[in-house]
Amino acid sequence: MTSPRTPGPRSSGSLASGEGASGAARRVMPPPVTPPGSEVTQLYGPDFAADPYGTYERLREYGALAPVEISPGVGAMLVTDYRAALDLLHDSETWSKDSRTWQQSAPEDSPVMPMLVWRPNLFFSDGETHERYRRAITDSFDRIPPHELRTAVIELADSLIAQFGEKGEADLMTEYARVLPLMLFNRLFGLPDSYSEQLITALAGVWEGRTPEEASAAGAAFEGYIGELMAAKKQVRGEDLTSWFMDHPAGLSDEEVMHHTVITMGAGHEPTANLIANALARMLTDDRYYSTLSGGALTPLDAIHDVLQNEPPIANYSAHFPKRDVYFHGTWIRRGQLVMVSYAAANTQHGRAEAGASGGATGSGGGAHLAWAAGPHSCPVQQPAVLIATTAIERLTAWLSDIELTVRHDQLTYRNGPFHRALTRLPARFTPISPDQPGATPWESRESRPREKHRRTSPAR
Repeated sequence: MTSPRTPGPRSSGSLASGEGASGAARRVMPPPVTPPGSEVTQLYGPDFAADPYGTYERLREYGALAPVEISPGVGAMLVTDYRAALDLLHDSETWSKDSRTWQQSAPEDSPVMPMLVWRPNLFFSDGETHERYRRAITDSFDRIPPHELRTAVIELADSLIAQFGEKGEADLMTEYARVLPLMLFNRLFGLPDSYSEQLITALAGVWEGRTPEEASAAGAAFEGYIGELMAAKKQVRGEDLTSWFMDHPAGLSDEEVMHHTVITMGAGHEPTANLIANALARMLTDDRYYSTLSGGALTPLDAIHDVLQNEPPIANYSAHFPKRDVYFHGTWIRRGQLVMVSYAAANTQHGRAEAGASGGATGSGGGAHLAWAAGPHSCPVQQPAVLIATTAIERLTAWLSDIELTVRHDQLTYRNGPFHRALTRLPARFTPISPDQPGATPWESRESRPREKHRRTSPAR
C-alpha cells in the first residue's frame, strides 16, 4: 500500500476531492510518490512492541499520515501529526465512524477485526445516533457518586493486596492492574462479586488465547457472562449501569444495551488496566515520586498525567473512514479507507519524556495530549477512569510503601498489537505484610468496612 501524495507544502486541513480547484484538478488525482521505506510498516509483532516510538519517528518521514499494516493483510493510514489528528477528530462532516463499507473487503478472520467490525454502539455511529448512545453512557456514569466509586476501588484493591501481601512479591500487571477494573465493572454492572472470577477468566482467554480454539472458547464464556447479566437485570432492576442503560430515556433496544455493556467493559477495562500499570512502572523507577529536593513528592496523579502524555495506554485507534475521496494534510485518502489516529505519535511529536528521566513527570497540570481522543468521540468517562486509576495506585503504595520493581524499566516487555501499550508483566517486591501483624492491614480494612451500595441520586436525563 503506497501513500499517494504530492510534493510541496501540506494542507492544514481537509479538502474534498476537487473542491476549490480547476476542472483539470478535479478530474485528476496527484500521482503517487515513492514512500520512504520499501515496505509498509507493521504495527504488530515483537519489534514494534519493543520500540513503537522509533517506528513513529520513521513514519513521520511520510508527513502527517503514513501507510501501515495493523495485521497481516489489513492496511491503514496512520495520523502521526497532532494538528492533523485534531482536524480529523473534530470533522464529522468529512469523516465517519461507520466501518460497514470498509469491512466488506477486510479479512473476516483477522485478529484486529473485533476492534473494527461495526456494532450498534457509540464507537461506530455518527450524528444523532451517536449522541443518543453517548447520553446513555454519560448519564448512567453520572449517577455513581465519586466518593462511592472511590470506596468501591479501595475495597477491591484491599482484597487483591491481601492475596499477595504475605509473599513479598507480585506481578502487579496480572495480579492487580488487570483484575481490579474487571472486579469493579462486575460490581458496577450489577452482578455479585462471586461472578468476578467468571469475568476475569473469560476475558483473560480473550486477551491471551494462543489458538483460535482458545480464543473461541473464551469468547463463548464472555458471551455467557453477558447473557447471565442481561437475564438477571431483565428480571429485577438494580442500582447499576446495566439497569440504567435499560431504563434510560434514550430507549436502547436489548441489542443496543448488550453492545454498550460489552463496549463499556472492554473500552473501560483495557485502557484503565494499562493506565494503572504504566503509571506504576514509571513511579517505581523514579525517586521523585517518593522524595524531592524542591519539597513535596510527586503524586500518583502526576504519574497518571505523565503516562497520558508520554505513554498512552491505548496508543493507536480512533478508526475513521472518509465519506468521499479527500485530500487531507498532503495525502489523498480514498472514500471508505481506514484511517487511524496515533495518540502516542501525536502526543510525542516534539519529544517524549522517558521513564525516570529528568523532567519525565509532567506534573498534575500535564500538557496537551490526545490520550482521550478529542471531538465528539472523545472518551465519555475520563474523570471516573482517572479516579479509578489514581485510587488503585494510592492504595497499593500506601500498604506497600517500599515496593520496587525487580527489573529495570528498560527490561519490561509489552504485549504485541497495534492498539495498546500494555505490559506483559510488572514484577515487584516489597516487605511482606501479614494478617497477624500489629497495626492496620488490608485484611483488617477489608473485614471492618461495610460494603456501600450505589444510590440512585438523580433521575436519568
